[in-house]
Amino acid sequence: MNEPAVPAQETSRFHRHFSNALKLLLLIGAAWLGYEGHYQAVVETLAIIVITYVPPHLSARFRVHIPPEFESLAILFICMTLFLGEVLDFYNRYWWWDIVLHAESGFLLGIVGFVMVYILNEADSADLDLAPGFIALFAFAFSVALGVIWEIFEFAMDSLFGLNMQKSGLVDTMWDLIVDCVGALVISVMGYIFLLTSETDSFLERWIDRFVAENPHLFQRKRQQRKLDLE
Repeated sequence: MNEPAVPAQETSRFHRHFSNALKLLLLIGAAWLGYEGHYQAVVETLAIIVITYVPPHLSARFRVHIPPEFESLAILFICMTLFLGEVLDFYNRYWWWDIVLHAESGFLLGIVGFVMVYILNEADSADLDLAPGFIALFAFAFSVALGVIWEIFEFAMDSLFGLNMQKSGLVDTMWDLIVDCVGALVISVMGYIFLLTSETDSFLERWIDRFVAENPHLFQRKRQQRKLDLE
């Protein structure tokens, strides 16, 4: 009975060490930037380290266990976007860096949107019974909408403060949105397949199953009711 818990514990331990290693690398990076005299970059890096503690803080605050894989992915994305992208100027050094990050953001936000509406649909606190197609569509729309909001933010920063966040302007914006859509579509299709059949074996299915298993207080009443309905 207890054997399935061992791999989950090992996975959690790995991702905890991975997250701590990323934070340690950020601290080393801040020390190196300080040695080089880039004090503004030091402040930005320290701020990034603080941001990496937001996911676990929210998890503890609302008594919801977040899968360690997702927490590691979120922290990795923060490091790649803010530290490597902005502080170390990877956006200008490597033309493909922005494309990679937008693809990852499409995946990440698609996962957030899908898991969020799935949990809302399954949770005891909400009297909902949404169709799989709607859940997948919401995940896609949620991810794309946040991508659009980010592009509006970039345009506003460039217009108001003379920055160059959009790089090549309209071309950069459109390619960013296209990559966002592709990433969101992949996750939405995977989520739709997960909802239609229990025979799939994807990381998304494993994350959702683990979330449900480790947060039984959110789903217990509705699942008991479904068992009664089947009987």
